[in-house]
Amino acid sequence: MDYHSCPQNVLSARARLGEGPIWDNQRQVLYWVDIYNRRVHTFDPATAEDLFVEIDTVVSGLFIADEHQVIIAQEHGLSFLNLQTGSVKPLVSVEKDKPNNRLNDVRCDRKGRLWIGTMNNHEQPEANLYRYDPDGSLHPMETRLTISNGLGWSPNQKTFYLTDTPRKTIYAYEFDLETGKISARRPLINLTHEPFYPDGLTLDSEGCIWSAMWNGWCVIRFDPDGKEMGRIQLPVPLVTSCTFGGADLTDLFITTGSAGLSQAELKQSYEAGDLFCLNTDVKGLPSDRYGPS
Repeated sequence: MDYHSCPQNVLSARARLGEGPIWDNQRQVLYWVDIYNRRVHTFDPATAEDLFVEIDTVVSGLFIADEHQVIIAQEHGLSFLNLQTGSVKPLVSVEKDKPNNRLNDVRCDRKGRLWIGTMNNHEQPEANLYRYDPDGSLHPMETRLTISNGLGWSPNQKTFYLTDTPRKTIYAYEFDLETGKISARRPLINLTHEPFYPDGLTLDSEGCIWSAMWNGWCVIRFDPDGKEMGRIQLPVPLVTSCTFGGADLTDLFITTGSAGLSQAELKQSYEAGDLFCLNTDVKGLPSDRYGPS
């Protein structure tokens, strides 16, 4: 893996806060969101066409449901979004009683269960992690987080990863695929010595973790033991998340943001908020879909 390769700018999106990239292997498109512009995007790398649907609330992430529908994470709940009509149908409420919290990073496991992390707007330890099962039940899985971010699973499904951004830590848990339980949390990657913050992440087929660094101008790849293997540099500071896609799952798509940057900073990093892609010699893991397995 050449860590000096430069990601290509594949979409001049100028997103305020690009996030939540998910590759749909059936349609061969990338879904992603612009949280503050309240948009759900569908990007086709074969044509470079990008379509979006505007939502009436912030939207922090999504899950693949079927050919024409995704499940979106809004401020305080999940909803079905029809990508053809733009119609939104509520699915489940999450933390409506916590006005200082909102939904943040989300992922789907191999059994079709949805994992939903929340964040506290004041970075207090009042955020949580939930699991929403296809039978309609909602389960609290972790508490006293500040910003629940960067979720993922090892290729053998025995380890679950969770990022708490303000704490600059990526945690590893033992994961039971059949029951959906997590246990034995341990800090795997500690970045408190760095000036940046870990944001969204993805896993590759070798079990390595690719973590996007907010205010870090890079994506860092770590081995399964948490040791840094290399950094992919980007021309923008606010690197938010990444996922593997493409026909062979070897293209690393990277979302970025521009919100909060000064005019001087935007002049220096004029591609802030754009979508980038790096062709690698590493294969990613396919995205899972909501519903009974």
